[in-house]
Amino acid sequence: MAGMSGLALRSRITAGGKLELWLEEETAPEPAADEVVLRVEAAPINPSDLGLLLGPVDASTLQFGGTAERPTVTGTVPPARLASVAGRLDAAMPVGNEGAGTIVAAGAEVRTLEGRVVAALGGGMYAQYRVLKAAECLVLPEGTPARTGASAFVNPLTALGMVETMRREGHTALVHTAAASNLGQMLNRICLADGIPLVNVVRNAQQADVLRKIGAKYVLDSTSPNFVAELTEALAKTGATLAFDAIGGGTMAGTILAAMEAAQSRKLASYSRYGSSVQKQVYIYGSLDPGPKVIAGNFGMAWGLGGWLVTSFLRNIGREGAARLRARVVAELATTFASHYTAEISLAEALSRDAIAAYSRRATGEKYLINPSKGVSATL
Repeated sequence: MAGMSGLALRSRITAGGKLELWLEEETAPEPAADEVVLRVEAAPINPSDLGLLLGPVDASTLQFGGTAERPTVTGTVPPARLASVAGRLDAAMPVGNEGAGTIVAAGAEVRTLEGRVVAALGGGMYAQYRVLKAAECLVLPEGTPARTGASAFVNPLTALGMVETMRREGHTALVHTAAASNLGQMLNRICLADGIPLVNVVRNAQQADVLRKIGAKYVLDSTSPNFVAELTEALAKTGATLAFDAIGGGTMAGTILAAMEAAQSRKLASYSRYGSSVQKQVYIYGSLDPGPKVIAGNFGMAWGLGGWLVTSFLRNIGREGAARLRARVVAELATTFASHYTAEISLAEALSRDAIAAYSRRATGEKYLINPSKGVSATL
């Protein structure tokens, strides 16, 4: 079945600071012996996808053109923000970290996979067809629709990776910011099932209600005038000394470290000018706030701040470790790791004014799903 042709979404930022989005036709090559051709039927729009899709564009400059079948979008990236995307300038970038669909062709070594529905973390998933290594695919249980498995990688493995990192680094409880997100709710379900204390930091009362309804015990609103005191108290009760911060910019990481130090200092039998000897760690894994990171406060001398990326984590734990986490995802795909979507849109609809305005808000509880096979004809 070589020569399958379909549309794929591309994003480019030019050296002159222009964002360009469009759909282009591409033909899938015949798969090698260990490869498959995946007809993509569901691919979520995650925050990490928005970073590649839209980059640091000024949303007020977006202009919409093309046709209903082949829409185009252009916009302006402020000159001061071009340096942050220097590595991708003038390159047509495929978009979409993960997705799911049906294997429509397979190489000689993996022929038995033809017809199976799989999930994949292969990049370029906002396309009708993707050629992938069979090893990159997660075979879903018979009868599982692509929609159910579309988000089987990024959020589930990130949530499991946070817990695994906690255990490997000798911590016993966690802090998570932007905690009412799809990922945050998964992390809560894992921690509740595994008996792990989790301190959730959210941005408003509505988000706090979302988490309390699923059983979260420690939920803090960062806009509360007593936030720092409430955070310190929660850290003292849970003993949490590891945090994962999705915000990135601003003061949150420093605030958490300082509160951790204050909580741990309560346990000191006597004063030490070096502070608590317990290691306190914050990992930044997102950039909801793209501004500067402000790290200020009394952290003692045992603390760390770093970046955390799920793909790097999976490489570091090796094939067996990653396989163990994937197996849990498959077993709990409809429960712990279930995702709910606000809307299912086609590739063309993904480039519409209304859709971009909606999914670029990154609103809690609003997750969009692209179905590249919806409303787009393909030729074989």
